[in-house]
Amino acid sequence: MSSNRMDLVVLDMAGTTVADGGLVEQAFAAAAEKLGVVAGTADFDSKLDYVRATMGESKISVFRHLFGDEAKAQQANAAFEEAYGSLVDGGRIAEIPGAREAIEKLAADGRTVVLTTGFARVTQDAILAALGWQDLVGLTLCPADAGGRGRPYPDMVLTAFLRTGAVASVADVVVVGDTSYDMLSGVRAGAGVVAGVLTGAHGRTQLEAHGASHVLGSVAELPELLAELGR
Repeated sequence: MSSNRMDLVVLDMAGTTVADGGLVEQAFAAAAEKLGVVAGTADFDSKLDYVRATMGESKISVFRHLFGDEAKAQQANAAFEEAYGSLVDGGRIAEIPGAREAIEKLAADGRTVVLTTGFARVTQDAILAALGWQDLVGLTLCPADAGGRGRPYPDMVLTAFLRTGAVASVADVVVVGDTSYDMLSGVRAGAGVVAGVLTGAHGRTQLEAHGASHVLGSVAELPELLAELGR
């Protein structure tokens, strides 16, 4: 473990800094319908269970698993992103209480904050616009920005490390998210702190089982945690 300050903080969006009120499931239902998967059937329920279990993973990867065929996966992903974007534009999204304040506090402390997502760029931009967060941080990343691999791969964390040059070692990176996939990506990237938050998809048991070094009530507690760690 490095003794340097932890000056790079990589934050997940939906469930961690952004509250979307279950829009992922609603958007999935719309996408599934376009591919002939009818709500209320065993097939639909099985696929929805998989979506819930893989919250945090790149959505195109989820659809590749569910539909197998690449063309169908791409069709489902496009339908999902369109549906989610429409719901976002309808005002059905908000920040996790205290998230913006925490990000601003981290920046004021001299830390570089990067926002990441498993959504496509167009959806990420729609979320940022809906919240008025376009200029909140200097770098936002989606799987396409990291070579196409989203969580649980470490690629987005490592891309943040390389692009920002904010720290000399991956041990000085903080990764924060609400899902087991967020935790895995942080662990695989070698992050010094991998913090789970209880405002999203997964609970304490899942987060700790997948490598969380700390579990917080919400991202609002993060500046205090780093201050306590003296890093």
